[in-house]
Amino acid sequence: MKLTAAFNLLLAVVLQASSLVNAAAVASDPCTAIAGKLFVVPSQALTCLTSFPYNETIQANVMSNAERVTDFYSFEPFYKDSPPPFQESSVQIREEFSRIRETKYVSDYAFNRDLYDISLSLNDGHTQWFPSCYITFQSLLPTPVTSLFKDGEYNIYVAPDAVELVSLLGEQFTSFYDNLGFDWKRLAGAKVVEVEDQSAYDYIDHLATTQVGNYLDHGVRVNSVYTSYRIAGSAWAQRFGIFAGRRFPDQDYLTMKVIPVGSEEAEKVKVPFFASYLGSPFTDKASFWETNCAVKNTTNGVNYLAGSTPTGRVARRLKLQPIAKIKEDSTPASAVGLPPQYIPTIPPVAGSAGAIKSYILPDNTTGVIYVSTFSPDNFFQFQSDIDAAVKEFTSKNVTKLIVDLHNNGGGYVCLGEFLFQYLGGKSVGYPGFESTIRANELSKKIVAQNIKLGLNASWTFFAPDNWGFLNDTLQPANYNYVDPSVPFSVNGVSDPTSQRFHDTCTSSFNVAIPDTPAFKPENIALIGNGNCASTCALFSTLMYEGLKTKVAVFGGRPGQHIEYKGMAGNQVLDWPALDSEIKTAGLKDDSLAPPDL
Repeated sequence: MKLTAAFNLLLAVVLQASSLVNAAAVASDPCTAIAGKLFVVPSQALTCLTSFPYNETIQANVMSNAERVTDFYSFEPFYKDSPPPFQESSVQIREEFSRIRETKYVSDYAFNRDLYDISLSLNDGHTQWFPSCYITFQSLLPTPVTSLFKDGEYNIYVAPDAVELVSLLGEQFTSFYDNLGFDWKRLAGAKVVEVEDQSAYDYIDHLATTQVGNYLDHGVRVNSVYTSYRIAGSAWAQRFGIFAGRRFPDQDYLTMKVIPVGSEEAEKVKVPFFASYLGSPFTDKASFWETNCAVKNTTNGVNYLAGSTPTGRVARRLKLQPIAKIKEDSTPASAVGLPPQYIPTIPPVAGSAGAIKSYILPDNTTGVIYVSTFSPDNFFQFQSDIDAAVKEFTSKNVTKLIVDLHNNGGGYVCLGEFLFQYLGGKSVGYPGFESTIRANELSKKIVAQNIKLGLNASWTFFAPDNWGFLNDTLQPANYNYVDPSVPFSVNGVSDPTSQRFHDTCTSSFNVAIPDTPAFKPENIALIGNGNCASTCALFSTLMYEGLKTKVAVFGGRPGQHIEYKGMAGNQVLDWPALDSEIKTAGLKDDSLAPPDL
């Protein structure tokens, strides 16, 4: 498998300059009115968020950072003219940055929202701008929706388990509707005919285009609008979906035309949003800024070599593990448990205590492994859990395997490689995760400095010995893999890359790859909703292309194609990690280096 990039960057930061609050006197403090409340009316939240005045200095600082970070973004030239079926993702990134730089905004929120929306339109979950100030509220509806086949046709329905799910948010949420006299419970299971005067599926498409940005494939983004199951930490949970769980408090109501259960008549209902507060505690406008917006120690990176003695330096002992995951999972969100009556009643098998859940179906010949993430709390336990589950399967004569990948946000590249090799056996060999980095001038300087300073893979991601040659031998610590660069052109843009290299994962396996796999390839199937990000996309592609594994993707819109691999899988460095690479290489004062935020 060939990738176009190794390092995609997340433009995720908090803003600095806490003195901003004092830049303009206001007659009243709209943040005080909602302080200490778990749930608020969205318009009240928005009034607080938009009360912070636009500041040109902050705008210039943020845009300088975004522009220079984007120099590392490996897919930039692809977006100038994205090929079918991904035309929706064509974005003139630099032109949009110039427009934002030249725009005078009505508030700091408006500036950040514009930059957020542009990054969202890339439809690449690796690369987004998440201003911590303004993603502090999630607007929720008591009517999460899904697409169901009923009475011989597909339609949009309010989730049948909406009462059980919404009740898990607690009385503070449900009493809001009770006090309004709004009977939200009767809408559970209702057929949705229209939303905001659009057909239900057209409105779902609208949200997939404008409010979901993790996946290139539109059909996969449609599934992000629906409610669906997942694992949060180690517990079963249910996502509200973008329809009922909005990132910003933009509106107070949603107008829907529905046919409730037991009725044949369509009726219009105006469903109120109620916004959940996800940020740090505050008492007024000034403290809101201080706790949610002002620069923190974790906003920017650090020089790992700083300190005159070893004890003054950041401890780095283990080889850094390449990570490929969407970054939205790292931002605040309401984690709601799966209603107890919908949690699997089949007893789990060994290895199901963490992010992996495994079962034997009633036919006693089919095992299921739900791999909810490749980014578990314990890197090595993940491997042991897979091994334990498969060994129990084989001991009980299970001959077929289903790997469930619903809402897998990606994670450690090496765990994706491990699972592929474990299921394929030793004969599949190295899976071939080939990659490159963008050969911009600062990247060249970082690699050269790593070599000069003698930094190895336990210190930086750019260190040569973090990677292998294409014959899977480790690159020497003094090998410059980015200079000379390799010519590359996309959409008429010359964009040289480093030499191609491999991730080096086999040394990180603590479980032996079996000589003979437990399951024949034709007896393995992957299932999911297409929300299978980065390392998950790499893994599923390898299984399909290398082992000819069956793949089934559920959901979407009837008649609309869904790509089982809806995004590119690549390693991700967020801003603090990239900044640490630059600072550790001693290049923070270089004219090409992004400024601290």
